Amino acid sequence: MTLRAVVEGVGHYLPDRVVPNSEFEKSLDTSDEWIRTRSGIERRHFAADDETTSDLAVHAARAALENAGLNIDDIDGILVATSTPDLTFPSVATMVQRDLGMTRGFGFDVQAVCAGFIYALTNANALILAGQAKRLLVIGAETFSRIMDWTDRSTCVLFGDGAGAVVLCAQEGDGTNADRGILSADLNSDGRYREMLYVDGGVSTSGSAGKLRMQGNPLFRQAVEKLTSTADTALEKIGMQGSDVDWIVPHQANIRIIQGTAKKMGVPMDRVIVTVQDHGNTSAASIPLALSVGVSEGRIKPGDIVLSEAIGGGLAWGAVVLRW
Repeated sequence: MTLRAVVEGVGHYLPDRVVPNSEFEKSLDTSDEWIRTRSGIERRHFAADDETTSDLAVHAARAALENAGLNIDDIDGILVATSTPDLTFPSVATMVQRDLGMTRGFGFDVQAVCAGFIYALTNANALILAGQAKRLLVIGAETFSRIMDWTDRSTCVLFGDGAGAVVLCAQEGDGTNADRGILSADLNSDGRYREMLYVDGGVSTSGSAGKLRMQGNPLFRQAVEKLTSTADTALEKIGMQGSDVDWIVPHQANIRIIQGTAKKMGVPMDRVIVTVQDHGNTSAASIPLALSVGVSEGRIKPGDIVLSEAIGGGLAWGAVVLRW
C-alpha cells in the first residue's frame, strides 16, 4: 500500500466589499473596458479596514472543516501560504490556530507569493508522506489591497483579497494513478527574475511594508512558458499528459495567461476553472478559492484529475496533479 495525501474538504471566504472596475475610473486614467480587455477582471473584493489576513484565513478554514465533516481537534497542523501577513511575526498560521481554538500540533507560513499555495500543498503532502501528520489544513490567504500603489493603473486594478483552504488527509492507496490524492508535484524558482514582480519594502530594507511593482509584459511571457513547462513536468512524472486532465485549476492572475497556458497544453477552456473575473488576482489564495468554487458549482467531482499551476514573484512557480 502507498500513503496518499487526499483532499477531504475545501472552502473559501471573500470580504464583503465588492469593487467593480468602474470604481477605478474615478481616480485613474482607466476604464472598465481597458481592465477587462487586458486582464479579464470585472470585479474584486477588498478587506475591511479592521479585517486581517488571518481573519480571512480563519473563515476559509472553518468552511473547509465543515465541508470535510471534521473539527479543529482532528487537525495536526496548519500551513498558510501568504505574502501579506498580519505582522512580521508570529506566523499567520499560529493566529489561525488561536482563533480556531487549536492548542496542539503546529502551524507555519509559506511565502512564495502567487505560487505559495502550490508550495504549501507540496510541503503538506511531504509531511503526510513522512508520517509527521495525518490531517492538515492548507490555506492561501491574502490582503494585497494593503500593498497597492493606487496611482499605478497597471497594477492596482489587478489584485483582490480573499482566502481559500483545503483539508488534506492521509489515506492508503495502491500506488497507481487511480489513487485519490496528490499524485505528483513540481517546484521551481529563479531569483534572477526578481525585478519582474516584487514589493519595494521590507524589514531589513525600508522598514515598511512597501508597494507592489511589476513589469507586466516580460512577466506575461515568462508566465506562459514556465506554467506550461511545470505542468507538463508534473504530468510526465506520472505518465500523464494534458488530455488526461479533467480540470485545470490555475492561478487566477490574468485571463490571457490562463488561455495561453491551456492552449499550449492542448486543453480546451471548458475544462479550465476560471474565477479571475470575479476575484481578480488574489495571489496565494487564488487556487484554493477556484477549487472551492469549482466544487461548490458541481464541476469538480470525486475521481477527477485536477492540475493546478501557479507563478509568482521570485520568480517562483510550480504545479500539482491530484485525483479529487
